[in-house]
Amino acid sequence: MAKKRDIPVFQHPIIETHCHLDYLEGEALEDVLKAAEAVNIERIITIAVSPDNLDTVMGIIEQNERVWGTQGIHPHDASQYSDAVDAHIRKNAPHEKILAIGEIGLDYFYEHSDKAAQREAFERQLQIAIDLEMPIVVHTREADEDMEAILRNFVGQMPKRGVIHSFTSGPELAKYCLDEGFHLGFNGISTFKTAENVREVITMTPVEQILFETDAPYLTPVPYRGRKNEPKYLPFIAEQVAGVKGIPVEELLPQVWQNSMALFFE
Repeated sequence: MAKKRDIPVFQHPIIETHCHLDYLEGEALEDVLKAAEAVNIERIITIAVSPDNLDTVMGIIEQNERVWGTQGIHPHDASQYSDAVDAHIRKNAPHEKILAIGEIGLDYFYEHSDKAAQREAFERQLQIAIDLEMPIVVHTREADEDMEAILRNFVGQMPKRGVIHSFTSGPELAKYCLDEGFHLGFNGISTFKTAENVREVITMTPVEQILFETDAPYLTPVPYRGRKNEPKYLPFIAEQVAGVKGIPVEELLPQVWQNSMALFFE
């Protein structure tokens, strides 16, 4: 096990582009946010995933100045997608602190919802993003061919792109998404010993298309792997990605901050 060490604090702020604050149990949200602020996490985006947490996300962003959110249904819950859910997302999404439609996509690894339901929910939410001119936050796992095929059908209509978060797919999908102007989100997986495939994708990703995320409470980075993840661990991810790219971390941070701002806040 990697030796625990203090979380590095960098001079330049960092934006946490993907976490699930409502899933962080056992600690007060106020304490989680204070711990993140202490290591110069400037803004946090908390992600909606299911019909029952769309309004939970709305409550969190309205009560916390440094937190923004998204609206969308994860492929795990695609079987719950309905006209009512679609209308609910469309009602909430224009809020000034809702930044994207997501987390949407395909997951053929777990297949908690059948593939047809996943594809339908994904396509309907892509249409919401097109209609509302919003970026997307995409989850994809073991679905590279269908992901690319669906994106090809919609990308020409999209005023904005988005991010393929927690990127663990193959280099072919990475190249397609990068060529189409998507960002790729990297998290604690990049620090895992077995994740050489992720580091290879980091190597091929232009710095202008990199985003940092934790996906907290999941995927805690080394050297704290095994603990519950929090946004405060984001500096370890920044450090790792900079090392893979062969760039000083303080040089990479302003670029990734600008990437995050341009995609979500401008």
